[in-house]
Amino acid sequence: MTPADVRALALALPEVTEGDHHGRTAYRLGTRVLATQWTDSQLNVLLDESTARAVDGGPCSLLWWGKQLSGVRVDLPTATPELVAELLEEAWARRAPARLLRERPPKG
Repeated sequence: MTPADVRALALALPEVTEGDHHGRTAYRLGTRVLATQWTDSQLNVLLDESTARAVDGGPCSLLWWGKQLSGVRVDLPTATPELVAELLEEAWARRAPARLLRERPPKG
């Protein structure tokens, strides 16, 4: 996975925009950050604690903001497109308003 691959996946989600977040590329839904391209090989995806713990391991490591678990850091060279898409979708669904969730076709 490359930053360009991540960009394509993130911007395919409804109403997601790309912008700056403290000098790094971030993907947002409204004003809320879903993911930040930390380096060319690392993507931070903001998830709830249970989801972050469930995917910890392999290309994903827990992402801490101080003492708070805030998501996962994904090692892009070892991550599959399917994993990154799933994580971005999860971050999006966690932040999406009800109207967007209703409009989103079910997976499958």
